[in-house]
Amino acid sequence: MTTSPGLRERKKQATRQALREAALRLALERGPDQVRVEDIAEAAGVSPRTYNNYFASREQAIVAAVTADREARVAAAVAARSADVRLADAVAEAVVEQYANTGEGQHEALLLITTRTALRDAFLGAAADVEPALAPAIAERLADTGSHAARVLAASVAAAVRIALEDWLQQAGNAGDSGAGLVVPSGSLADRIRAALAPLAPAFDAAEGPAS
Repeated sequence: MTTSPGLRERKKQATRQALREAALRLALERGPDQVRVEDIAEAAGVSPRTYNNYFASREQAIVAAVTADREARVAAAVAARSADVRLADAVAEAVVEQYANTGEGQHEALLLITTRTALRDAFLGAAADVEPALAPAIAERLADTGSHAARVLAASVAAAVRIALEDWLQQAGNAGDSGAGLVVPSGSLADRIRAALAPLAPAFDAAEGPAS
């Protein structure tokens, strides 16, 4: 049975959401280079010190508006898959679903992220966040909550996602890109993610063991 978060946790979640929404709104209005941490904190109604408890940079906050809770949704999607579904397929489907199917409201934000190297780096770096959330979901499927294999597999998924995202962005980049020009992602991100995850399938199958 799922336990609802307590008041303190709900307050923290609300503060994080207010900060990331303020960061994205100000970045879209002014341009990311014209947004200070102090501006984001003021817009969210908190102090800069409180801001620093949640995000290490303005870029991290801006990107969080797009990637918010994505890693938790991936883990939840894996956990929700039937045990009859091959684990490698369950993970691939969950990752593609959460990373490649962006909502309409995120399109403008993604365009903004591709205009600055620092934002792109933060966006790519956020792929690592899937590891700690996904590892327990994989371990549960392996019936081993302390499984080192689950951690290795989750870390490998995070690396594969980052590689897919890098490839997706690189395809549209210019050789002389300094971070100020517009980079428009091209091609199918879903296809790139599937291709990046494909080499991991044998490792998932080995960890899962023979189907019962």
